[in-house]
Amino acid sequence: MASQFDPSEFVDDDFHAARKAPAGSAVGTAAVATAGDPDRAPTREEIESRVGDMQTKLAELKRAQHDLERERAELEETRRRQSEFTQGRQEMEQHLTRGIGLLDESEFTLRRDAEQMGKALLDLREALLKVQSVHEETWTKDNLNTELTRALTTLENARMEWNTARLKFAILNGDAAPPTLATPATAPGPMESLLRERNYAEMCRLGLALTWPIALVALAIFLVLLLRR
Repeated sequence: MASQFDPSEFVDDDFHAARKAPAGSAVGTAAVATAGDPDRAPTREEIESRVGDMQTKLAELKRAQHDLERERAELEETRRRQSEFTQGRQEMEQHLTRGIGLLDESEFTLRRDAEQMGKALLDLREALLKVQSVHEETWTKDNLNTELTRALTTLENARMEWNTARLKFAILNGDAAPPTLATPATAPGPMESLLRERNYAEMCRLGLALTWPIALVALAIFLVLLLRR
């Protein structure tokens, strides 16, 4: 028994689909078919796409470079400020330590000079009171020699106080320099300074001023002994 004829068995579906598809679809199909081929030449669209990608990457790299340069500049500024702080700190520590030492020593010297000046001031005031307490109008013929001897001794002591103060404090000599006490390590002794600043005639007068009260007292004693005979 013969089989029944089926017309669909002899129909080529792929052929009919290719005939019905437009020309653009055929090109796209060909491009898809050839996309996996590594040896084919790149198309213009592909090259433009790659160029755009490269430009985007270059712009990102430039932004990253700019950020890195800014960060590097900030780090260098921080390092410079830290170095400036360290150097300035060491410098100020040295200056302040030296300044404190110098001022401390100067304060001690000035305090010592002030104490000695205060003592000299008290001695001068005491000597002035003793000189002012001598009243020659109260002397009599009987106590003349005794009172005179006592008065000369008072004057001699006052003169010694005055000369000692003059050697210690330059302001008493009329100098413009502030009053400072001459230390033994940096200044000569009182007698050495006195001898250097005066000539021979002044030294003779100074010697006479220092010795005539003693000579006068000795002469008074001699006269008293002579009159008793």
